[in-house]
Amino acid sequence: MGTSRRNFLRMGTFALTGVAVGPGLSSFATKRKDILGIQLYTVRDDMQKDPVGTLKQLADMGYKNVEHANYVNRKFYGYSAKDFKKILGDVGLMMPSGHVQFGLNDWDSTKNSFTDNWKFTIEDAVTVGQSHLINPWMNEDIRADYNKLMQLLELFNKSGALCKRSGLKFGYHNHDFEFNTHINNKLLYDIILDKTDPNLVVQELDIGNMFNGGGRATDVIRKHPGRFQMMHVKDEIKSKNGEMGDKYESTVLGKGILPVKEIVDLARKSGGTSYFIIEQESYQNKTPIECSKEDYIVMKKWGF
Repeated sequence: MGTSRRNFLRMGTFALTGVAVGPGLSSFATKRKDILGIQLYTVRDDMQKDPVGTLKQLADMGYKNVEHANYVNRKFYGYSAKDFKKILGDVGLMMPSGHVQFGLNDWDSTKNSFTDNWKFTIEDAVTVGQSHLINPWMNEDIRADYNKLMQLLELFNKSGALCKRSGLKFGYHNHDFEFNTHINNKLLYDIILDKTDPNLVVQELDIGNMFNGGGRATDVIRKHPGRFQMMHVKDEIKSKNGEMGDKYESTVLGKGILPVKEIVDLARKSGGTSYFIIEQESYQNKTPIECSKEDYIVMKKWGF
């Protein structure tokens, strides 16, 4: 399967940049038209070997939107924001979303401002045509320290305000630990939702990751209606060596144990979800490209 998602994020080998809701996506959201995309981490090895060819294959399948999983040294998969936007356009794709790492070190307390690095990240997101910057990780030391957690969530709101001034939205993408970690006798994910301003911080709900941590998407959506503008759509099967060191790994949609269609339908109805992003990290002896095509076909059958 290659590098695990958890280790990939821990090592900091990619910064994930944002989901964009530029003018085009804003009109989609106004009309309540669902947006279907794929997280490029699904085809991470292919993107490393041949990013242009891989993007063309996805476009040929029918995909119109992708979400990136590689932003390093102000480059997307090795290309500048301007060049990567052209590559996407040449094959008929948009990249309205992506993942970028964000943390306490992105705030410069001596200047009482965000670092230049974070400001450059926002600038590049605008250049490439994005509207959302999504942070996909929270360091372990923050999860164990309530004061640090409050500092980070305050920065989430501040980042949301800064992004808003550039026409972007800032967001957070969960893994598993948010659903099995308690601080001051309160579930971490509940704290995140309680302390972040929904007008400034978008939640991208990963239904597979949360299942690994004991969370159930239908319960969470019913408990917090309207909070999940974005969703990572996954299915899961039992595994001896799961993707996050747990007992499950992702599989082709409709082939696993999650009620994915029920979750998606509920998200459309009451979750506030309009952007559905396919992500599959394990492949059960198929290729990532084969799985990407199968996943796309399933979502189209479900009305996307």
